[in-house]
This record gives sequence, C-alpha cells and structure tokens, in this order.
Amino acid sequence: LDVALGAGGYPRGRVIEVYGPESSGKTTVALHAIAEVQKRGGQAAFVDAEHALDPKYAKNLGVNIDELLLSQPDTGEQALEIAEALVRSGAVDILVVDSVAALVPKAEIEGEMGDSHVGLQARLMSQALRKLSGATNKSKTIVIFINQIREKIGIMFGNPETTPGGRALKFYSSVRLEVRRAETLKQGQDMVGNRTKIKIVKNKIAPPFKTAEVDIMYGEGISREGELIDIGADLDIVKRA
Repeated sequence: LDVALGAGGYPRGRVIEVYGPESSGKTTVALHAIAEVQKRGGQAAFVDAEHALDPKYAKNLGVNIDELLLSQPDTGEQALEIAEALVRSGAVDILVVDSVAALVPKAEIEGEMGDSHVGLQARLMSQALRKLSGATNKSKTIVIFINQIREKIGIMFGNPETTPGGRALKFYSSVRLEVRRAETLKQGQDMVGNRTKIKIVKNKIAPPFKTAEVDIMYGEGISREGELIDIGADLDIVKRA
C-alpha cells in the first residue's frame, strides 16, 4: 500500500477517504494506520460514529487501546465537532472517523420516522470539511474518513455506485482509497481471510490509479508475510511456483 500511495505512506496534514462495500476491510486498513502511528510514538484518535469498534480485534492489529482516544458520539454534529477540536488542538497525529454514513444529523435523529431530510448530511459534511481542511494542514494531522457505498436509483448507464455525504469529501480529500474484496482465502475447507484490492482512486501527492493487493486474515488483519512475498515477486527477487 505504501508503494501504491507513491509517497511512502499517508500524507500528513491531509484528508483521506477510505471507501468500499460492507466487510471489505476499510476499518482494518484505518486501524493498521493507527497502529503504525502509535509504534512511532504518535497519538491517535478514533471517532466511532457506528459504535462498532471491536477493541480485541484492534489490539490484534497492533493498536494500543489504552493509549487510543476513543469517542462514540450521538449525532453527526457532535462527531464532527469532536474531530475538529482534536485536529485544532494539534495533540493527535492521526484521526479516524468511522463512518461518514453514520454521521446522522441531529434533526434526523430527533425527527419522526419517515420525515424527509434531503441534503442535510451533505450540508453538514460540506461545512465541516471547510473548517477541517485548513486546521488539518496547520496541525499536520492525518485525517481518515471511512465511507460506505450506496446505489444511485434509476441509473441505466455508467457506474450506479456513489458514496454518502455529498461531494465535499471527494473534493477535499487528497487521497481516496477504494477497498474491495477480490477472493476468499482458504486453508483446506476453512475460510481464513480475504484477498483485498486497494485502488488509489485519487492522489494529489503522487500518480493515482495504482492498486495494492493485500491478504486480510480473519482476526489478525493484513498479512505482513503476504505483502513481503508480493513485493519480492514484483521486484523479481522471489519467483512464484
């Protein structure tokens, strides 16, 4: 992934979007980034809008849970205010928001089922990113937004897939990663993990459209051995049998 990103990793002071279908490995990719920052003595924060972070799994990936700043906000406004405060403080080196789709505006939470709230989330994201982008650049924080995929209705031609939260995140992101499961990895009859493709859809700091393939093992995260073998094969150091 570092090779595909072209700059040796995620750029500091930039906004990054990691999106893909459900259970494709988006949160795993973000948690690995947190683990690497912590290994270098950095401070990490995780805004868990989905209320779905598994501390045991995060620990298996190398995340120091005791040192991780974790917030589980009730509304989208609360989540983004916490994110902005953390970035402006300059106290965190990496901030992950999981996920944009779960940033539900207060008006929607307090409203009735079936009420129409057209464009509320997009407006909220647009306003938040205008404030966040400048602060992120000054504090040199890596800000990662995890996002899901939705289908546009009535699309006959072209790609029907879109990401929630309007266009602001696409615009303000310096790097956008598309994470998709390619195939299931088996050991005998047992499923042990997934081969995952990470495509760099947008990159302002290096040439885009490169792809990284990683093995995500269940309960363990990205396989380091698999990565080393793939890099070795690409450089003709290792030959595939």
